[in-house]
Amino acid sequence: MEAVSVPAPRTPLNLDVSFKKSYGRDEQKGTLRNISISGAFLEFAGGMFEAGEKIHLKFIVSGRSRKVAATVIWKNQVGCGIKFMPLNNRDVQIVDDLIYFVESSRSERRGLMDRIFKKVG
Repeated sequence: MEAVSVPAPRTPLNLDVSFKKSYGRDEQKGTLRNISISGAFLEFAGGMFEAGEKIHLKFIVSGRSRKVAATVIWKNQVGCGIKFMPLNNRDVQIVDDLIYFVESSRSERRGLMDRIFKKVG
Protein backbone atom coordinates (compact mmCIF):
# COMPACT_ATOMS: atom_id res chain seq x y z
CA MET A 1 0.00 0.00 0.00
CA GLU A 2 1.34 3.43 -0.97
CA ALA A 3 1.79 6.03 1.79
CA VAL A 4 -0.16 9.24 1.29
CA SER A 5 1.71 12.44 2.09
CA VAL A 6 -0.47 14.80 4.13
CA PRO A 7 0.54 18.47 3.90
CA ALA A 8 1.47 20.23 7.13
CA PRO A 9 -1.22 22.57 8.55
CA ARG A 10 -1.10 26.02 6.93
CA THR A 11 -1.09 29.33 8.77
CA PRO A 12 -2.60 32.20 6.74
CA LEU A 13 -0.51 35.35 6.56
CA ASN A 14 0.21 38.40 4.43
CA LEU A 15 4.00 38.86 4.50
CA ASP A 16 5.91 40.79 1.85
CA VAL A 17 9.06 39.03 0.70
CA SER A 18 11.71 39.40 -1.94
CA PHE A 19 12.94 36.38 -3.85
CA LYS A 20 15.11 35.34 -6.75
CA LYS A 21 16.01 32.22 -8.66
CA SER A 22 18.99 30.54 -7.07
CA TYR A 23 21.14 31.38 -10.10
CA GLY A 24 19.52 34.79 -10.71
CA ARG A 25 20.63 38.30 -9.87
CA ASP A 26 17.34 40.17 -10.03
CA GLU A 27 15.12 40.13 -6.96
CA GLN A 28 11.35 40.15 -7.36
CA LYS A 29 8.72 41.12 -4.82
CA GLY A 30 5.93 38.87 -3.66
CA THR A 31 3.71 37.98 -0.73
CA LEU A 32 3.58 34.81 1.34
CA ARG A 33 -0.15 34.03 1.70
CA ASN A 34 0.15 30.89 3.84
CA ILE A 35 2.97 29.00 5.48
CA SER A 36 3.73 25.71 7.19
CA ILE A 37 6.92 24.20 8.51
CA SER A 38 7.35 22.44 5.16
CA GLY A 39 6.38 25.14 2.63
CA ALA A 40 4.30 28.14 1.63
CA PHE A 41 2.24 29.78 -1.10
CA LEU A 42 4.09 32.66 -2.76
CA GLU A 43 1.93 35.15 -4.66
CA PHE A 44 3.64 37.45 -7.17
CA ALA A 45 3.10 39.35 -10.42
CA GLY A 46 5.14 38.64 -13.52
CA GLY A 47 7.90 36.14 -14.02
CA MET A 48 7.12 32.48 -14.19
CA PHE A 49 8.77 29.59 -12.45
CA GLU A 50 8.78 25.97 -13.40
CA ALA A 51 8.29 23.08 -10.98
CA GLY A 52 11.66 22.02 -9.65
CA GLU A 53 13.30 25.46 -9.85
CA LYS A 54 15.23 26.55 -6.79
CA ILE A 55 14.64 29.99 -5.29
CA HIS A 56 15.86 32.03 -2.34
CA LEU A 57 13.37 33.98 -0.21
CA LYS A 58 14.21 36.96 1.99
CA PHE A 59 11.76 38.24 4.60
CA ILE A 60 11.81 40.34 7.75
CA VAL A 61 10.55 39.07 11.13
CA SER A 62 10.76 41.26 14.23
CA GLY A 63 13.14 43.61 12.45
CA ARG A 64 15.55 40.83 11.43
CA SER A 65 16.17 39.87 7.81
CA ARG A 66 15.94 36.12 7.10
CA LYS A 67 16.89 34.07 4.04
CA VAL A 68 15.50 30.63 3.21
CA ALA A 69 16.10 28.31 0.25
CA ALA A 70 13.08 26.67 -1.40
CA THR A 71 12.01 24.64 -4.42
CA VAL A 72 8.95 25.38 -6.58
CA ILE A 73 6.51 22.44 -6.34
CA TRP A 74 3.64 23.77 -8.44
CA LYS A 75 2.53 27.04 -10.07
CA ASN A 76 -0.59 28.81 -11.25
CA GLN A 77 -1.48 32.25 -12.65
CA VAL A 78 -1.04 34.10 -9.33
CA GLY A 79 1.96 32.39 -7.77
CA CYS A 80 3.51 29.11 -6.75
CA GLY A 81 3.65 26.52 -4.03
CA ILE A 82 7.12 26.18 -2.57
CA LYS A 83 8.82 23.60 -0.38
CA PHE A 84 11.43 24.87 2.06
CA MET A 85 14.84 23.29 1.65
CA PRO A 86 16.50 23.80 5.03
CA LEU A 87 20.27 23.48 5.03
CA ASN A 88 20.47 23.21 8.82
CA ASN A 89 18.42 23.44 12.01
CA ARG A 90 18.71 27.24 11.98
CA ASP A 91 16.76 27.37 8.69
CA VAL A 92 13.99 25.22 10.22
CA GLN A 93 13.95 27.49 13.29
CA ILE A 94 13.57 30.61 11.11
CA VAL A 95 10.38 29.22 9.53
CA ASP A 96 9.09 28.03 12.91
CA ASP A 97 9.77 31.50 14.39
CA LEU A 98 7.82 33.13 11.57
CA ILE A 99 4.82 30.84 12.14
CA TYR A 100 4.96 31.52 15.89
CA PHE A 101 5.22 35.29 15.27
CA VAL A 102 2.16 35.25 12.98
CA GLU A 103 0.05 33.05 15.27
CA SER A 104 0.94 34.95 18.46
CA SER A 105 0.17 38.31 16.79
CA ARG A 106 -3.18 36.92 15.67
CA SER A 107 -4.05 35.63 19.16
CA GLU A 108 -3.05 38.97 20.76
CA ARG A 109 -5.45 40.78 18.39
CA ARG A 110 -8.16 38.22 19.17
CA GLY A 111 -7.66 38.79 22.92
CA LEU A 112 -7.89 42.56 22.45
CA MET A 113 -11.13 42.21 20.46
CA ASP A 114 -12.59 39.92 23.15
CA ARG A 115 -11.81 42.53 25.83
CA ILE A 116 -13.39 45.29 23.73
CA PHE A 117 -16.56 43.24 23.12
CA LYS A 118 -16.86 42.42 26.85
CA LYS A 119 -16.67 46.12 27.74
CA VAL A 120 -19.18 47.09 25.04
CA GLY A 121 -21.52 44.21 25.90
